[in-house]
Amino acid sequence: MSDNYIIETHHGAAGLVVRDRRGFVFFSASREFDVLDGKSFASPQHATAAAIRQSTNPVQHQSQ
Repeated sequence: MSDNYIIETHHGAAGLVVRDRRGFVFFSASREFDVLDGKSFASPQHATAAAIRQSTNPVQHQSQ
């Protein structure tokens, strides 16, 4: 199994995930997916599903 994956939606590249001790950490490739940046996912498939949800509902922005 690979340690990193490119995550794509119908809009193109959303980001990539890199394996760590907790799972896969998401790194955003565009502002549309910044809300997912730094989040951990159990698998690349879970990260892809989250990116697809975000691309169909891009209203939410992370506040810090």
